[in-house]
Amino acid sequence: MAAVNQMADLHVIGAFEVLVAGVPVALPAGPRRLLAYLAVNGGAQRRDAVTGQLWGWVPQAQARARLRTALWRIGQLPAGLVRSGRDELQLRPSVRVDLAESAGLARGLLDPSGRDRLPDSADLLTDDILPGWDEDWLQLERERHRQLRIHALEALSRRLTAAGRFGAAIDVAYRAIAAEPLRESAWCALIRAHLAEGNRSVASHQLGEYRRLLADELGVDPSETIEALLSPAGGA
Repeated sequence: MAAVNQMADLHVIGAFEVLVAGVPVALPAGPRRLLAYLAVNGGAQRRDAVTGQLWGWVPQAQARARLRTALWRIGQLPAGLVRSGRDELQLRPSVRVDLAESAGLARGLLDPSGRDRLPDSADLLTDDILPGWDEDWLQLERERHRQLRIHALEALSRRLTAAGRFGAAIDVAYRAIAAEPLRESAWCALIRAHLAEGNRSVASHQLGEYRRLLADELGVDPSETIEALLSPAGGA
C-alpha cells in the first residue's frame, strides 16, 4: 500500500517527471497522461471529464477501464499521488507540482505590491508545459502559462534593471526573447537593461538585430516605442 504521507514531486514544465523522496519513478503512458492532466488543470476533476479528454476516441466503457488501470498503476508507487473519489479525482496535497510553483512565482512578479522582491531563480519561468506533448486538452493551458511566464520574465528583467543587477536582467530578458523571438516588449526589456548599464553601443546593436529579425520574418519595421529608446531623449 502506498505511503500517502510521503512527499512527491510532479514536473510538467519541460520534461514530465515524477519523483518520490527525490528519486525518479518510471510510469507507462496512461498514468503519465493522467497525472499530467490533473497537474495542468488543478483541483478536483470529474471522472467523466477525465476519461473524455484522455480517452475520448474509445467507447466509454473502455475509457473507464483505462482510467482504472492508470489509477491502479499510480497506486503502486511508494506515495499516494491521487485522491480518487466516486465522481472526482485530484492530486493529493502532498504532491508538489512545479506548474503551481511557476504560476505563483509569475503572479508574484506581476503584482505591483511586491516590486521589491526578487526571486533567487527564474528557471521555473524558462520552459513551456510539456513542449513535446501533442494533446488537445493541453494547448490552451500551455499557451496561457506561456503568456503568463513571458510577462513575468519581462517584469523581472525590469525589476533587476532597477536594482542595478544588469547581468541578471539581461539574462532574464533573453529568456523572454527565446520564448517569443518577435516580441517587442521583451526586446525593450533587453535594450533598457543595456542602456541602464551604460552600454549604449550594445543596446544599439540589439535594436539593429531586432530590426533585421522583423524585416526577415514579417517585412515590417519596429514601432516608434522601441526606436525611441535609442533617441537622445529616450536613452537619457
